[in-house]
Amino acid sequence: METQNNINYERIAGAIDYIKLNFKTQPNLDEVAEKVNLSPFHFQRMFTDWAGISPKKFLQYMSLEYAKGILKEQQATLFDAAFETGLSGTGRLHDLFINIEGMTPAEYKNGGKELSINFSYAETPFGNIIVASTPKGICYMAFADDKDDAFNQLYTQFPNASYYQVVDLAQQNALLIFKKDWSQLSNIKLHLKGTDFQLKVWEALLKIPMGGLNTYSTVANTVQMPTASRAVGSAIGANPVAFLIPCHRVIKSTGEFGQYHWGSNRKTAMIGWEAAQVNFKEAM
Repeated sequence: METQNNINYERIAGAIDYIKLNFKTQPNLDEVAEKVNLSPFHFQRMFTDWAGISPKKFLQYMSLEYAKGILKEQQATLFDAAFETGLSGTGRLHDLFINIEGMTPAEYKNGGKELSINFSYAETPFGNIIVASTPKGICYMAFADDKDDAFNQLYTQFPNASYYQVVDLAQQNALLIFKKDWSQLSNIKLHLKGTDFQLKVWEALLKIPMGGLNTYSTVANTVQMPTASRAVGSAIGANPVAFLIPCHRVIKSTGEFGQYHWGSNRKTAMIGWEAAQVNFKEAM
């Protein structure tokens, strides 16, 4: 049985999908509310509870113009510009001291043999999620629309590991990233399976602050491989830690948000939600 949070997320996702398809006509509150089978009053309240601002303001942030505006104003110096304008201070994500430790060659080769992996499921503003950890840190986090399929995807990453459905401190710390009050976030460590190039790209993604967006070419320049945009795109697509390593903040150079491993609607929702949080905190 779906929880109310999941039902609410599906309604918000449906509203986002409708706006994406019809944004040029600027549909009003009544029209969007009708599409998700809610009264305008309840839709307004649900959006405000979910995002912290009104549906109209939220939808402005999730539009393509938001992405284009950021890219036009900040271009190749996106991170520096965001820092100067205070986005990184309010976003907090880049302030986290997130250590990435790669698997040893033996761990990488043998599919996690002798690794002990704890995993659990949790609710987020963007749907259910599976999060897994080794004694060294978070090794996997993915949106789990189907729990069995989500676990199978984890299992394919580490087919020879031992699995225990246990909630541990590393997982709890990682899930704090979905809360609006991040003052209690502890240092987060990641224990990832990837090539040296993939680890380098994932580290670059951690430098994109909340409310900021980068293009694939910008990330390629960050890792000092300006002609490797396609390889960078593949590494971003292989990101094993959803949201915490913010691959959703990478978009096309045209300003289009593009595809996302866990669904383009979810990516749009996260970009809009983060922009709303930054705007809300700066307005306080």
